[in-house]
Amino acid sequence: MRQKIGVATLSLGLVMLLASCAKTQPTATDANVNIAGTQALKHALKVKESSQKSALSYDIVKSLTVEVGPRIPGSAGDKSAVAWAEAKFNELGFDKVYKQPVRVRNWERGFADARVVAPFPQELVISALGGSIATPEAGLEAKVVIFDSLDSLAAANRATVEGNIVFLNTKMQRDRAGRFYGQVVPNRVNGAVEAAKQGAQAVIIRSVGTDNSRFAHTGVMRYDDNIEKIPAGAISTADADNLEAMFSLQQDIILNINMQAKDAGWQTSYNVIGEFIGSEKPDEVILISAHLDSWDEGTGALDDGAGVGIVTAAAKLVKEAVGQPKRTIRVILYAAEEIGLVGANQYVRTNKDTLENIIFAAESDFGAGQIYQLDTRFAEAVRDEPADLYAALKAMGVELGTNTTNGGPDVSMLPNYGVPVIALKQDGTYYFDYHHTANDTLDKIKPKDIQQNQTVWAMITAYMAMSDFDPRPAPKNQ
Repeated sequence: MRQKIGVATLSLGLVMLLASCAKTQPTATDANVNIAGTQALKHALKVKESSQKSALSYDIVKSLTVEVGPRIPGSAGDKSAVAWAEAKFNELGFDKVYKQPVRVRNWERGFADARVVAPFPQELVISALGGSIATPEAGLEAKVVIFDSLDSLAAANRATVEGNIVFLNTKMQRDRAGRFYGQVVPNRVNGAVEAAKQGAQAVIIRSVGTDNSRFAHTGVMRYDDNIEKIPAGAISTADADNLEAMFSLQQDIILNINMQAKDAGWQTSYNVIGEFIGSEKPDEVILISAHLDSWDEGTGALDDGAGVGIVTAAAKLVKEAVGQPKRTIRVILYAAEEIGLVGANQYVRTNKDTLENIIFAAESDFGAGQIYQLDTRFAEAVRDEPADLYAALKAMGVELGTNTTNGGPDVSMLPNYGVPVIALKQDGTYYFDYHHTANDTLDKIKPKDIQQNQTVWAMITAYMAMSDFDPRPAPKNQ
């Protein structure tokens, strides 16, 4: 016999069920209006409100790019940046400010020039790749041979290459996540070695970038001590298009290159570190970071002045909004990332015995485009515990992504030691238009975008610094 249930009774039951679910599964709306969630979330939302009224991250980048400018590792600009960072941490009231020495190899770009001598004489925009040797003082002149990839160069007949200048002409595709960078950057890093194996006098590459301009992209390259060293440079994408078109006319192209880069010897740089000391658990560390160095042709606003501003501002805003954090917030501005994560590796060597105290680590190093996803590398058993934080971020358009990230470049080695990491993925659609070029300047940063970054970083930092959530140890690579 079926019992009839009134509509009112059913509606009341449904309401009670939904209310019960809301208590156990916080929604984005609940989190956003501060109805549901932990005390840690309430701290995060308080920081969010404060950050949305603050331009501190932009102001910090502006200070760095105006007062210091370019800061290639070991240079006078790098030394100025270290002094600037110490002063900025102290100005912002960090409890502890200190430096860690890092030995770096200083390289100076010097003069660079390239021109087509025949059949159609004209200038090309060229930039020496970081670490390249110089050409002879009078330059060098030779026929150019073109390859669309390192693989095609390696497969070439040596007689085709020997005595000539190699032109690696691989185009990079535009992508929000910058996924094609890794496919093209081997030309820059390994091109000189592969060309030298085939007897080339020099190598030039199409700039590793997505712009269509006459700004050449620099970046670090590598030599093999067992292979002859040859000069290496990048020409702008517009000049690469022009040179490619010349090859379609089936004529020999003669190029003259003169680059007077030099190794300026060993120098001492520093990781600069600022901390707000934890009031209850000072030995438990929330590590947020960026790298202080930059290439020398622009002012390093996007790479990585933006990161410096974002993480420094995030820590300061947490302190202002919630007072002394329960856990220590440590901001590291790493030295010499651009030439091979030198400062980050030094940090690990120096602090190897205390890495287990790091609750999680993260780095901002992809410009200032808006954050759209949070990836983690947390212990699987607890990954879903901060559901209220994830809901609050989702309400801001930041989705929860994978649990397999390695974090940013300078923290990528930490999961090997069991340290959890996160990656806040930014919109990098136009990042590689400016990356490593003279066009990486403050005007490329949109204040609203960097403020959104600052807010997301500040919220996560506040939540982790004011909670007992512990995502250790990081899962190992499978």
